[in-house]
Amino acid sequence: MKNIVVTGGLGFIGSNLVEYLVNKNYFVIIIDNLSYSSNIDNLRTIPKNKYKIYCQDIQNRNKNLYILKKYHPVAIFNLAAETHVDRSIENPYKFIKSNILGVFGVLESLKKYINNKNNKIKLIHVSTDEVYGDIKKNKFSKEKDPYLPSSPYAASKAASDLLIQSYIRTYNLPCIITNCCNNYGPKQFPEKLIPKIIINLLDNKKIPIYGNGKQEREWIHVEDHCSALYKIFQIGQVGEQINIGSGEVRNNLKLTKVLINNFNEIHHIPTKSNISFVKDRPGHDKRYALNSNKLKKKYKWKKKYDLQSGLYATVKWNLAND
Repeated sequence: MKNIVVTGGLGFIGSNLVEYLVNKNYFVIIIDNLSYSSNIDNLRTIPKNKYKIYCQDIQNRNKNLYILKKYHPVAIFNLAAETHVDRSIENPYKFIKSNILGVFGVLESLKKYINNKNNKIKLIHVSTDEVYGDIKKNKFSKEKDPYLPSSPYAASKAASDLLIQSYIRTYNLPCIITNCCNNYGPKQFPEKLIPKIIINLLDNKKIPIYGNGKQEREWIHVEDHCSALYKIFQIGQVGEQINIGSGEVRNNLKLTKVLINNFNEIHHIPTKSNISFVKDRPGHDKRYALNSNKLKKKYKWKKKYDLQSGLYATVKWNLAND
């Protein structure tokens, strides 16, 4: 059984990736600093002998290196990050610390590990579509497009991507950068849009929507994201940058209405919640959408979930795990 490291493995995407990799017969070493969005319960369906947790910050280069030398993993999936835009506006420093200095810690550890003649490893870095910034209607961001981040969160992720690119060029580190659209699915932290809407529907509370709700986002089920990451790990070439998207773009208002309809159908007791438009957040981008042709054509990747069925399954999961 081969070993893989997943940083941020107790978070939403990280824990789903851990489960995906365990099902592929890997032993997973989780590095997580137990932040507010970490949840050990996310691993409850996974046999405990299939993973090991190290509660530490990825900035700690010595501890990172210890893990690499002990387990000799075939890959590191870096998902450790602060990800909530609103929090980045309120406190940018945490995002600089986690998303930039944290990545620096991983890169320095990997560099030292490889210099000791341990070179059969890949770093798959999970970034975001938000690094490309606001794009026009019917446009899609390509891998070679310039970075124009709008929020401290997006800027911190853009900086980490650029730092990795420099380490690929200067130190020949075996890294691949992925940029994914918005994820949804089981185990998502409730401050994010979709689980927050579902919770408010259940509690008959108002559903706050920024501005006019016309902001467009591309959505991918977390399991599809994990399958794309796994395929990239298997056949991806060092130095590549790859967009991961579903091709399904919706504005926030339409998405909310779909969730309300799904909730009422599944829960049987119609919600008393209604949509409440609130003041828009500073610098709010109108549209993110990715051109994922490289992933689909070169890697022959196909999604499992369409948005309609995926959202329905997500509402069912959230209600069953309330």
